[in-house]
Amino acid sequence: MSEPLHHVIEPSTRRAIFHLSFATFASMTIQRLCDPMLPQLAQEFQVERTQAAHVISFFAITYGLMQVFFGPLGDRYGKYRVLSLATLGCSLGCLGSALAWSLPFLVFCRVLTATCTAAIIPLGLAWVGDSVDYQIRQETLAKVGLGSTMGIVAGQLVGGLLTDTLGWRWAFGAVSAVFFVVGWVLWSNPNARSENQGLPNPQEGEVSLSFVINAKAVLAKPRARRLMSFIFLEGCIAFGALAISATHLHDQQGLRVSLAGTIVALFGLGGVIYMIWARWLIRRLGETQLIRVGTIAFGVAYASIGFAPDWVVDLVAFTLAGFGFFMFHNTMQALATQLDPNRRGTCMALFACILFGGQSLGVVICTELIPYWGSGVVLVCAGLMLTLIGVTLPMVVEVGQHKGALA
Repeated sequence: MSEPLHHVIEPSTRRAIFHLSFATFASMTIQRLCDPMLPQLAQEFQVERTQAAHVISFFAITYGLMQVFFGPLGDRYGKYRVLSLATLGCSLGCLGSALAWSLPFLVFCRVLTATCTAAIIPLGLAWVGDSVDYQIRQETLAKVGLGSTMGIVAGQLVGGLLTDTLGWRWAFGAVSAVFFVVGWVLWSNPNARSENQGLPNPQEGEVSLSFVINAKAVLAKPRARRLMSFIFLEGCIAFGALAISATHLHDQQGLRVSLAGTIVALFGLGGVIYMIWARWLIRRLGETQLIRVGTIAFGVAYASIGFAPDWVVDLVAFTLAGFGFFMFHNTMQALATQLDPNRRGTCMALFACILFGGQSLGVVICTELIPYWGSGVVLVCAGLMLTLIGVTLPMVVEVGQHKGALA
């Protein structure tokens, strides 16, 4: 696909990107909101925690599956327009969650929210790819990524704090209001009504509007298949461990849910720190070392979390875990955008679909293993496995070919 010829972001596009960062913030907030809620949800609805965890696993499954729908829909009717309407839809799903009278209805509302949330980050990244010149695209994506990374902090923090004070329903109500305001602002942007979404693509006629056909074309490449396999493992291991982290602190160290959620939120803070230093680190390390150093940092951090004698150790460990994970994750994301530049939207949809498919399995595996191994052992094993992936991946998937693109 031919790259844009201009290097200056127009004011309307700059405003759209700024608003989009708030949408990704809300999107990630709602994804992580339930992590510290599991003990309270299980108690209120009188179910096992493995059943309460369906509010996380079903969300992830739906999020992954809906990429198949939103990829072609965004291409057909406009990426920014579709994600604007989807953001408003998230407000309705969160409002229903706040009013849920049973666990099945809460899970249903979470599925509805996930259906709409699925459009925001992948279509947002694809829209930036269509609208911003390649030479400045990476720094622009970092700004959008900063919003989603801060959303992890907000999700853990708001979920834990409001659950312990006003109640978990208020957490959903607060995020519902955020989605409504952000969605209205997005829809008010001229990009939401523009029929010409993004920059012209002279090869557009060669790309089908069918997600299946485009996905087959991407996955026909051996390198794409190998990379997507590692992405699935990334979601399974990293997000599975993250989902049970607050519960681990609550059970093993006796921390209140609000404090446990606040500590786990430092994972997102570590990501924010990485985003701030990303440009410098990318230039100094390159793709291979970003992957290896990032996963080793994650492994060391979770080894500490699993057997930390005091919660003070967790303050540093979760910050380090987030820093290392996003060092690895953003490199994987950049590699995915280069698999097939002519089908970048499909690549990002596949990335999200496979990543959150792995997350859904990881949450189930981690929660099921806790009664047998204990949460500490599960977290340590997760850290070791992601470290092994980081060491192995550069030998299996060609990396380091786009260092200039990442800088």
